[in-house]
Amino acid sequence: MSVDGKVAIITGAGGGLGKEHALLFAQHGAKIVVNDLGGSVHGSGHGDAADAVVEEIRAAGGEAVASKSSVSDREGAKSIVETAIKEFGTVDIVINNAGILRDKSFKKMTLDEWDIVINVHLNGSAYVTWHAWPIMYEKNYGRVVFTSSVSGILGSFGQANYGAAKMGMVGLMNNLSREGASHNVHVNCLSPGAATRMTASVPGSSVDADNPEEGNHPRLVSPAVLYLASEDAPNGRIIQAAGGRFASDAVFANKGVSLGTDFDFDDFLNHADDILELDSAEQKTTFWRTDD
Repeated sequence: MSVDGKVAIITGAGGGLGKEHALLFAQHGAKIVVNDLGGSVHGSGHGDAADAVVEEIRAAGGEAVASKSSVSDREGAKSIVETAIKEFGTVDIVINNAGILRDKSFKKMTLDEWDIVINVHLNGSAYVTWHAWPIMYEKNYGRVVFTSSVSGILGSFGQANYGAAKMGMVGLMNNLSREGASHNVHVNCLSPGAATRMTASVPGSSVDADNPEEGNHPRLVSPAVLYLASEDAPNGRIIQAAGGRFASDAVFANKGVSLGTDFDFDDFLNHADDILELDSAEQKTTFWRTDD
């Protein structure tokens, strides 16, 4: 499970989950690019959060450098990867963690609120990964982790933009895990649960950063990310992590019903219960075929 000596880009690492990921990876010998714009949870403003995490890592004897570029800007994403190359010579690991919130019911949401969340979470993750991908692919080693969420996998009221982006992470993982497999580039998803500033508005979700023993502390999630980015990482998997509890999510499908080519809508309705039942569902990792 070693990441010792590996170069890891961790986006959104100025606080919360990303910070805990960065600290844990550094403890295990990884060289860290701590990326964080330093803005608010709504994506506005700039700050020095990345610098503070870098100082903490260095004070503990680790190696780290700050990047304050925005993942949602194509040139910014490129510069994050260039920082890793300039400072450490390569990229081995990309942890796509950066994110913002613009929570609102879909009927009240503006298209600008839709776009900015999609751009930071989904496009930003794709941009950073895209720039790092050829480096990892050509040297036959790479680990990529996308940060998904139950808001996308299962759904959450008032988070259509966020949920769509987070489920998009799963689709991106499903494809890239296939494309990278022949070159030892493994791609996985994390579905985390923790109290951070992004969940501060949720009752009972506050966390004392100075008390790592709290049950909802983000440090309890990071071991899953370390595993998904390690040399022994799986490929194409989703791990849930919250409060020290870990589990897997997967796609399941039932056996279905074959109606041939000569059927009408009534035939479909007559088999609706069989089409919808899930008692026979099994995990699916390949395309559904009519002869399954």
